[in-house]
Amino acid sequence: MQGCEVGTRVRYWLTLASGMLECLCFAGVVFGYASLVFVLKEDGYFGELCINHPSINSSTTNNTDCSRQDEQFSLVFTIASFLNNLLNLINGFLFDRFGTMVTRLLAISCYTTGTLLVAFSSAASALLLFPALSCIAVGGIVLLLTNMQVGNLFAAHRSTIITLYNGAFDSSSAVFLIVKVLYEQGISLRSSFLFLSISSVIHVLRTFLLMPRTHIPYLLPQCYTYGVHCGKANTYNVEQVEKLGAGNYTNDSSQILYKHKEVFWSCVLSWFFLWHLLWLSIMQLRHYLFIGMLNPKLNRLADSDPQLVSQYTNAFAVTQLFGVLCAPWNGLIMDRHKGKPLAAGETEQEADLRSSCLSLFLTSLQCLLFSVCASIPVLPLQYLTFILQVLNRSFLYGGNAAFISIAFPSCHFGKLYGLVMSLSAIISLLQYPCFALVEGALDGNHFYVDIALTLLTLLVFIHPIYIFIHCRNEASRRKNNTQAETLFTQKF
Repeated sequence: MQGCEVGTRVRYWLTLASGMLECLCFAGVVFGYASLVFVLKEDGYFGELCINHPSINSSTTNNTDCSRQDEQFSLVFTIASFLNNLLNLINGFLFDRFGTMVTRLLAISCYTTGTLLVAFSSAASALLLFPALSCIAVGGIVLLLTNMQVGNLFAAHRSTIITLYNGAFDSSSAVFLIVKVLYEQGISLRSSFLFLSISSVIHVLRTFLLMPRTHIPYLLPQCYTYGVHCGKANTYNVEQVEKLGAGNYTNDSSQILYKHKEVFWSCVLSWFFLWHLLWLSIMQLRHYLFIGMLNPKLNRLADSDPQLVSQYTNAFAVTQLFGVLCAPWNGLIMDRHKGKPLAAGETEQEADLRSSCLSLFLTSLQCLLFSVCASIPVLPLQYLTFILQVLNRSFLYGGNAAFISIAFPSCHFGKLYGLVMSLSAIISLLQYPCFALVEGALDGNHFYVDIALTLLTLLVFIHPIYIFIHCRNEASRRKNNTQAETLFTQKF
């Protein structure tokens, strides 16, 4: 039995480490789009949309208006980020229904298709960026989705690992900074993306060797293992555990399926889910608009100085590397009660939910501060904005996944995670009309849109307040029940 324990623990740690590298180097690269746009502009993508206007002061110089080019680049990111979230609903159902292996193989195929499309695109075929970035975004988020279950292998640190993976996902946006730096050193865009395409072999090997065919259950059976192994091992999955639990009530499979669906819809229609959806959607829209409009915003604040724009673009990309360091703080906040005795009558889930209140509040506060800084049109202040953005983004997505895993049944995690991301994608579509408004009626001035978004951000505080009130009411109910039981015992 001890040999079994040692072997499985080594496999668990290898899975954790390799998953970390996968998320850090590949999964969220699309969010480093600002660095990629710099390279694409140098290569002349959508360059035909720039218009030369003769200068008033001299007939020999021209002023170039590239607002339509910026709008097209913004549209590429808008569609990619929209599909990144919208298709999560389908991805979640695929993951819950067919398991890890099938879902990952589809994701790897999609991701590789995207990197190959960028590799073989050119200024003449710039429209390939639309399907390419979308494929990279969708494939990357599914790699993250299948990796978050690794937290189940380490029950005492479950939320910390989920947030750590989400932080690595955020930090992977710095990969496009590396692509930009390599481009400036003479390495072509095609070479960089061909390397990313070939690296998909690593994902395939990990799928077969270090990931389960179905799911990693929570809580974990003894000597649970997965992947390629010798001999017979314990490989129960989430569905088996849930059905065993349901078997206490009925042996009719149709009744089990009905109850399964009933629980799912009760989760979707709960206030927990609805307030969480609002919380995520507003903050995600704020981040997507900031990333999508960063290049034209920096051009405006730097008076179109290419060296200054490049300097700030690099600074933004470098700060993204620290997402992997910021995200675990959120996990530690959510796991801070682990190992401590529960209150009288309190369940493990209620304790987890109570612990999540602080995390939700801090994430909301960070977003408000980030939005305020982003609204101030002072170029040096953008360094602070970059820091607050990466801190808040790492808290946001890690906290989103961790809260869903805490508040709802594990058998519905994939579907609920996919649904909340898909519904938030509809809200994220507002980024394109906002960008069109800035470039059109507001003549490139982001200030008024930034102020409106800052005021909208105040609504995200509803979610942590609601959870706090719910936990306080539950604690009061348990206290009253305990007092009633004590009085009953004394009386009889």
